[in-house]
Amino acid sequence: MANQLEAESAYSPRSVSLPPAPDVKFWSEQQWTTLFALADAVIPSIRTAATVNSSADKVISTGEWDTTITKLSTLIPGPDAAALAKEYLEEDVSSNPIFRATVQRIIGNHVHEEGKNGFGLVLNALNSRAGSLILTGSTTPIHQQPIAFREKVFRGWDTSRLPPLRAVYRGLTATVKKSWVMTSPTIGRVLGFPRIPVHGKPTDGFPFEFLQFPAGDKPETIETDVVIVGSGCGGAVTAKNLAEAGLKVLVVEKSYSYSSQHFPMPANEGYVNMFENAGSSMSDDGSMAVLAGSTWGGGGTVNWSASLQTQAYVRQEWADAGLPFFTSLEFQKSLDRVCDRMGVNTENVRHNYGNNVILEGARKLGYAAGTVPQNTGNGEHYCGYCTLGCHSTGKKGPTESFLTDAAEAGAIFIEGFHADKVVFTKENGKRKASGVQGTWTSRDSYLGLRGEGTVQRKVNIKAKKVVISSGTLNSPLLLLRSGIKNSQIGKNLYLHPVMLGGAVFEDEVRPWEGSALTTVVNEFEDMDGKGHGVKVEAVAMMPSVFISVFPWRDGLDYKLWAAGMSHSTSFITLTKDRDAGRVYPDPVDGRARIDYAVSPFDRKHIVEGLIASAKIAYISGAKEFHTTYRDLPPFVRPDPSSTDAPEGTNDAALQNWITELRQKCPLNAERALFASAHQMGTCRMGKSPKSSVVDPDCQVWDTDGLYVVDASVFPSASGVNPMVTNMAIADWASRNVARSLGEPRSERGGLARL
Repeated sequence: MANQLEAESAYSPRSVSLPPAPDVKFWSEQQWTTLFALADAVIPSIRTAATVNSSADKVISTGEWDTTITKLSTLIPGPDAAALAKEYLEEDVSSNPIFRATVQRIIGNHVHEEGKNGFGLVLNALNSRAGSLILTGSTTPIHQQPIAFREKVFRGWDTSRLPPLRAVYRGLTATVKKSWVMTSPTIGRVLGFPRIPVHGKPTDGFPFEFLQFPAGDKPETIETDVVIVGSGCGGAVTAKNLAEAGLKVLVVEKSYSYSSQHFPMPANEGYVNMFENAGSSMSDDGSMAVLAGSTWGGGGTVNWSASLQTQAYVRQEWADAGLPFFTSLEFQKSLDRVCDRMGVNTENVRHNYGNNVILEGARKLGYAAGTVPQNTGNGEHYCGYCTLGCHSTGKKGPTESFLTDAAEAGAIFIEGFHADKVVFTKENGKRKASGVQGTWTSRDSYLGLRGEGTVQRKVNIKAKKVVISSGTLNSPLLLLRSGIKNSQIGKNLYLHPVMLGGAVFEDEVRPWEGSALTTVVNEFEDMDGKGHGVKVEAVAMMPSVFISVFPWRDGLDYKLWAAGMSHSTSFITLTKDRDAGRVYPDPVDGRARIDYAVSPFDRKHIVEGLIASAKIAYISGAKEFHTTYRDLPPFVRPDPSSTDAPEGTNDAALQNWITELRQKCPLNAERALFASAHQMGTCRMGKSPKSSVVDPDCQVWDTDGLYVVDASVFPSASGVNPMVTNMAIADWASRNVARSLGEPRSERGGLARL
């Protein structure tokens, strides 16, 4: 613990304020009372009959209490383990004002109107005698019932014949679990999870500067050569190449920039400030959680350093679809160029416990596996916190590479800019992109800059070329708002769906220490002979990422599960999905909605990935293996001492568990929680506007000067973590854009404010 205490005393990240809280009057006070009564059923205060305080307490016997305290005390570090275990068990959620505010923020700001209205109807019904009788079997309102009754009723909604109740169960458990892990005053101490990573030296990043505008009623007008909408992996590479070609480049980003001194953020601040929809995006059917970066540097700021190049069979698939560039030497040069700039390497990778479990377990089972290259500047980067920002700048994402290069070459940046639409003119009878219109919002309102109030200003940007790099969820929506007519816009959404596995070991492994994702099992990547299958990788072991996605069965069971994270490692089944979904604008507020269900075909591959993960965990000595499938009990090793039994994974108990999982194949999508950190394909590239949105040069069909350069142009799922593929396409496309503009002006960078 000495290193941990030393790290924490030496560095304290700058605090980050949250946006103003939402107006919660869309629900009545009684509806909120009922919701938080249900939240207390999910994460209850646990006591004995002798210490019970109220009907909101879950009462267990003295014997069960003593057993639970003893079990927790073996998990909790430090001499005061028993006292902390008691505090942890007795903690509830509804009395925690930070928890309440977090739940209200998620529901108020990040749940669409349709979802809020449906949830509100159920809460209203629970507050009427007739509705309560139908939904709970009692006319007594549920918030007045003892916690055991609430828990039983709520658990029954999981399998209710009424779809709205099942939806409320899924939505509320997800919101409560995540909010609790992010705001609990005890969970970090129970786990021994330090606020600051033990490894990695705090380092100042590049001092980016952003254009500011005074208050005014008239739109501000700016003139530049190229405007790039989005600062993520595609936009950053594009900005570097075009600025270094001597062009005037303006990068606009809807989110805001944070220095490395703000990193890593605490989870309740980080998700709001650095992720799309505060990390709360879900598919319409509630089965898929979608994480997408929304900050300066985009997904490259919050991803896990995995820098895999596009594999041959995917390149051939795309070439066979009429895009021969992907099997050309030129594409390989682009891949190598972006990797060289980020210092992608395997030589300096040090695997942590969890990644070693995957690599060594795969070796024992004869699975093809290897080290995942890391974009770490050819140095070691032993930190698993980067999903909430890299305080060491050791991860060489866009902010530490391409955006820095762009700035040094004269590019200009604007943060807080929401692009409303692309503007067009007619030239030789053809539609030509001539700029972007949008709304700029200063960061003064809560992020701080000059300490003044919020300034909003309409901004018109005139440009010779417009590059949209807003990401797979938002690029198609900007095209639609701009009046582009193409039936393929928003379709062909690929998500690399994953299910998670969690292995529990006898010893404490402190899984958050060390690099997040450094190994991959490739054995099952081609299960249909056409490149569709599953890879096994690890997860960034932040409590807010790992704990909250696993099933809730009852309050005590869940608290025990959470407390065991310090002894756990993770697995994800990264699936190259064959069957796609779509993105479309919400009819009320225009935000991205996700229509995607993992197909039976792809779910079969996920099952095989889970089985491989369970075998790796077993052969590595794990005593338990959990999944995010609610209908599958965790595997518990009958005799934890028999880790060297000669039968290995032929163990009868494990084989019986595998048989049970296969019998559930291809899984009931509603009973699972899938997740995605990779979004691709909604503006896909192709050889015809009938089947694609952009042409082989990334230019939008039937336009001049409008390009899409991000992962949305992928012709199908990449099958590997998409960052490097995205950047390589951007490298190639932006060089073509530079050539199309001819000789640059003599002066470098800059722009004209008119």
